[in-house]
Amino acid sequence: MTRSLQRDRLTRYGFIAAFIALTLLTGLITACKSVALRTGDAQTDLVYVGTQNSEIRALRFDTSTGKLSAIGTVAQGPKATWVAAHPRLPVLYAVDDDSAREGSVTAYAVNRATGALTKMNVVLAGGSGTTNLWLDTSATTLLAANFGGGSVSSITVNADGSLGSLVSTIRETGSGPNRRQASAHAHSAVVDPSGRYVLVPDLGADRVFIYRFDLATHALLAGDEAGPHPFVVPPGSGPRHIAFGPDGTLAYLLTELSAEVMVLRWDAANARLTLVQSLPVSNVAFQGVKSGAEIAISQDGRFVYVENRGENELVVYRVNPETGMLSLIQRASSGGDKPWGFAIHPSGKWLLVANQRSGKVNVFRIDTATGMVSDTGEAVDMSTPVSVAFVE
Repeated sequence: MTRSLQRDRLTRYGFIAAFIALTLLTGLITACKSVALRTGDAQTDLVYVGTQNSEIRALRFDTSTGKLSAIGTVAQGPKATWVAAHPRLPVLYAVDDDSAREGSVTAYAVNRATGALTKMNVVLAGGSGTTNLWLDTSATTLLAANFGGGSVSSITVNADGSLGSLVSTIRETGSGPNRRQASAHAHSAVVDPSGRYVLVPDLGADRVFIYRFDLATHALLAGDEAGPHPFVVPPGSGPRHIAFGPDGTLAYLLTELSAEVMVLRWDAANARLTLVQSLPVSNVAFQGVKSGAEIAISQDGRFVYVENRGENELVVYRVNPETGMLSLIQRASSGGDKPWGFAIHPSGKWLLVANQRSGKVNVFRIDTATGMVSDTGEAVDMSTPVSVAFVE
């Protein structure tokens, strides 16, 4: 009888041990699957595309192969031409680029698994035709350039990425000789590397306006007679976008109407831009309408990428490490018609182009050693794409 009890106990202990082992094994398999899923997810990013037909489209991008696949329309409503991603949170911001009314900015929560967007809130932008957004490095202030209203505004950003309130708006004045320059048209806004100034290329006024930026209050402050003073470009140039090099001493300005890229030295101590070099983006023999669209700099500061909308090209320049001056190294077809915007993937290895007229988003591979781009042949069709934003 004692031996029988011992056998029963051993049987029970064996069953318990087997059950525990099976549970641990199941947990290990589940954990491995979870890690595999996370690893797989890490290789694909979400891409959001702003369009001119009141839709935001979502794509899935495989960062190891360059494969681009469509998810579909994830938001409808305002004229969401420009989209921008929060640098640290799954939040997307989109403009209402309608010049007939006061513009606005909408914040969306991003579902990383599906790409779906959930509206968080909407804040008025202080001017009509909101066309461009920029987040400061702390991601607590959002800048909105209002093209139609000729103004720039600052909006607070909450800890969860939702929008707070409109804090300040500065209206610009000025005009130029081109028929599109009857009044001021703020086209973009960026915070300088020191975090103390905001630079606003204005297409209508032929100026890059410079404003003081108070990070504590999120307010923009206009200059006075003592400065800061705007940087003035030749009449009819039409400044569009500006990008800073990684060391913060050089900025690269793209003009839309004259299609030029200007190398500027930035003196943060005195809030002053000085011209170093100006290069035509268009080919010398080009007789059509010139149009510069987008500009970006490689993470290491060695290359500058420019979108030549007038000739459906991507133009690549090498940066002289001593002077910051540019030399042309490549002209490549944009893969479509009327390239409007592009974005470089955070890895620095990929560039996605929104070809507005042909209705395609095209994928280019970047050779990080040479800076040159090559069309992968990957593309997704959609109506009137104009801006691209990655959400990792």
